[in-house]
Amino acid sequence: MSGIDKQKIVDSVPQRGFFGQPRGLFTLFFTEFWERFSYYGMRAILVFYMYYEVSKGGLGLDESTALAIMSIYGSLVYMSGVIGGWLADRLFGTSKAVFYGGILIMFGHIVLAIPGSLAMFFVSMVLIVLGTGLLKPNVSSIVGEMYSETDNRRDAGFSIFYMGINLGAFISPLIVGEVMKTSFHLGFGIAAIGMFFGLMVFMLTRKKNLGLAGTTVPNPMSPAEKKKTYTIFALSAVVIGALVAVGIPMGFVTFDVFIALVGIFGLAIPTIYFVVMYRSPKTTAVERSRLIAYIPLFIASVMFWAIQEQGSTILAVYADKRTNLEFLGLTISPAWFQSLNPLFIITLAPVFAWFWVKLGERQPTVPVKFSLSLLLAGLSFLVILVPGYFGGSEALVNPLWLVLSYFIVVLGELCLSPVGLSATTKLAPAAFSAQTMSLWFLSNAAAQAINAQVVKFYSEETEMLYFGAIGGISIVLSIVLFLMAPKIQGYMKGLK
Repeated sequence: MSGIDKQKIVDSVPQRGFFGQPRGLFTLFFTEFWERFSYYGMRAILVFYMYYEVSKGGLGLDESTALAIMSIYGSLVYMSGVIGGWLADRLFGTSKAVFYGGILIMFGHIVLAIPGSLAMFFVSMVLIVLGTGLLKPNVSSIVGEMYSETDNRRDAGFSIFYMGINLGAFISPLIVGEVMKTSFHLGFGIAAIGMFFGLMVFMLTRKKNLGLAGTTVPNPMSPAEKKKTYTIFALSAVVIGALVAVGIPMGFVTFDVFIALVGIFGLAIPTIYFVVMYRSPKTTAVERSRLIAYIPLFIASVMFWAIQEQGSTILAVYADKRTNLEFLGLTISPAWFQSLNPLFIITLAPVFAWFWVKLGERQPTVPVKFSLSLLLAGLSFLVILVPGYFGGSEALVNPLWLVLSYFIVVLGELCLSPVGLSATTKLAPAAFSAQTMSLWFLSNAAAQAINAQVVKFYSEETEMLYFGAIGGISIVLSIVLFLMAPKIQGYMKGLK
């Protein structure tokens, strides 16, 4: 898109109307609010649905398998964002990508809401993975299109948009978690309704509020390229279908094989990204140095997300089986703990933003902030050891210990997630700015692909060793990264 095209898009968007922001922010705020409401509501009860007995409305899978599926699912969601961004850039634009994604997500939740077989469960997962990959990265891109490059409202606009994400993520587990006591499928139905509301907001207001934002295709394919791409997609679908149809009955394609493949892709794709960008003639010597600096930050991000994302897997099981859910006269749903992360982010993000601004030039460097995030992530797991050590593996734990664990890891997240997004935009080679942002999100995909293997080692018997080992590894990496920080800062070539 040329500068003229970008300005034409900005001019087409009504620039006043939602907290002093472009009117289109209303459309995108509530579209993402309802999408996150549906996603986090579904995710809050999904692991319980998988391992609860059939008599209790679940699928009756063993706990280890359910935990692995949750991790694989999370990994594939982040990987699919790369495909969703590419399709929007080359084929149909971000607005259509958001709409198509919302449709797929809604149908995925509808399939979950209908009692059925394990096969239907996996169909729903495919729909939600593809839909989220189309919607999530592209709705954020439309937000950026509404502002000119010199508009000083941009950061505030993204902050308001980010609040919509976390508000949806905070409210939905409370509602769906309560409904879970009656029926899992009713809970998934509420998630489907949430996505339906999001689609309605988007469809009914986008023409009036968004103007041309999201309607252009930045790098459209020629007819010949489209034909070639469609052929590749069709052949790939046929080959994958054939492998599944033949491999499953013959025992070649098993769940363990699938987990291993996702793990390989989770690590191979980022590696390929780094190699291609580093070796590209479009990357300057300074940019290569900055890419080297980015590698330890990426590894630190993988370690952090490997712990943080276990909030919806291992800690969810811990909440269900090891926590006293009778507290202050209330019967707590184990899904309610999933609301803690967005609640703490909503509360603490402005505090952290103020604190960094207050420190100014005295604030820690990016590598030091990352090392602090790893320290806090490790401590969040070590905290879980305390009640188990004093009370044993049989006694139910006070829920405040779990609240403390979630609180500590959110402190780490606020040292890493927004800092990492900012560092990515600064360290990215100019020719690969968008792809480097995709690479940042792939650190989460890699983390959850690793988790799919790691969670197999968790049980009530191995609880102390599990939390202690992972927490200890994170703290050791934190110390290593802190010691390397001056060297990494040198490779960043003047960037802070």
